[in-house]
Amino acid sequence: MHRDTFFAASAMPDRDWWAALWPDPVGTLRAIGIKPGMTVLDLCCGDGYFTAPLAKLVQGRAYALDLDPEMLDQARVEASRQGAIVAGWLCGDARDAATLLPKRVDFVLIANTFHGVPDKPGLAHAVAQALKPGGRLAIVNWHATPREQTTVLGQPRGPRSEMRMSSEQLRAAIKPAGFTPNRRIELPPFHYAVVFRLDDRAKVRG
Repeated sequence: MHRDTFFAASAMPDRDWWAALWPDPVGTLRAIGIKPGMTVLDLCCGDGYFTAPLAKLVQGRAYALDLDPEMLDQARVEASRQGAIVAGWLCGDARDAATLLPKRVDFVLIANTFHGVPDKPGLAHAVAQALKPGGRLAIVNWHATPREQTTVLGQPRGPRSEMRMSSEQLRAAIKPAGFTPNRRIELPPFHYAVVFRLDDRAKVRG
């Protein structure tokens, strides 16, 4: 199954405008709380725009998962180009992250795709099973502003206006899985991130 079949309006953008929108991916990763030594899953990694800098930041302790093998191939090429070592490339459904990973991780990143997930609470529960108790989940989202107002290189970009989520809507979708919102970070010009902490008492696989 191609990722566009499952994740609505989540096709990867042209890399030129992606780079214009995110000129400092490492700075973004640091801003949401990812630190060297953490074990991190880049969930729905796409073509690897964040995967390579993430893997370098955490010194190879990063996993990348995507539904689309073609996207994973592109991500591998980009990681190789940047000299980044990735602990594992995982092809499969994001809802199966816990079984695809060899071990629980400290941090899960979902960047620019959560708006297109049809079963958002279900994915949140799947992420909870992939995290260590007390682990963190960061979701990077477009602001809930009209698409015509989010222009990059002179053209409107991002998901359709009606698909965009406020931080309140995001919290409502994630909290039932055992997460507590930890902090909200502005990511100019058009994004924000909410970092959630998994309850220490959350049930995890052995």
